[in-house]
Amino acid sequence: MNRMSDAEVAIKAAEAGATVIRQRYGATVSRYEKSPTDFATEADLEAERAVLEVLRVARPDDAVIGEEYGASGQAARTWLVDPLCGTLNFAAGTPLFSVNVALAGSGVAAVAQPLTGEVFWTDGTSANVRRNGTDSPAVPSAASLLVDVDIDGLPANDFLGAQLLADEKFRATFSGRVSSTTLTLAWVAIGRRAAYLTDGHLVDSVHFTAGAVFCQAAGCIVTDFYGQPLYTNRGLIAAADATTHRQLLELVSAHLT
Repeated sequence: MNRMSDAEVAIKAAEAGATVIRQRYGATVSRYEKSPTDFATEADLEAERAVLEVLRVARPDDAVIGEEYGASGQAARTWLVDPLCGTLNFAAGTPLFSVNVALAGSGVAAVAQPLTGEVFWTDGTSANVRRNGTDSPAVPSAASLLVDVDIDGLPANDFLGAQLLADEKFRATFSGRVSSTTLTLAWVAIGRRAAYLTDGHLVDSVHFTAGAVFCQAAGCIVTDFYGQPLYTNRGLIAAADATTHRQLLELVSAHLT
């Protein structure tokens, strides 16, 4: 096994993908349709290849699950890769997307923001932000009162889209934002957001694992929609502090069926 730590491998892999995305941003790229409202681009595919190359060299015996190329290898250790989380934003020239790399079940993860050069990473014990090669600790804060609600891919009648964002109590307490990238989940850990919510069953998700473990390492409160440990039931709530988490649990519980 390569002498780099798992955290260093995650950072290097995320940075490799971010380099591709940064170079491709603003250029015309081919699209590969997945559904009427979803697609991959050449940038997604090229970035995933860059990430996979780092993992292949550094951890050749590990398995990988990638957003675009699927699963490869069989091993006790599995890397989860989303090479471009926020493809639709990227394609529309909206600078809100990330590259996510996580080692499942280890607490190791890296989320790279290509256009700022930031990497949000954790080794499972501490959470840090790397800027220009220098690390600083992630410090959550709910001061902004900004809460991102991810409704991407959810049915129109889902409570997140149709009810929570229109809930008078929610609107009286928080400033809601509609997110379509896990980058904003990482922002909870560094004080740019008060909280993040998304629905679904998310075990070993290439989209959410990296951001969730980064939040946990930073000391955020991260649970399912019932206040239980993440992945026990549906949904994810990541809050900067206990007060914000309690308020959001109460709001969410009013709409659960």
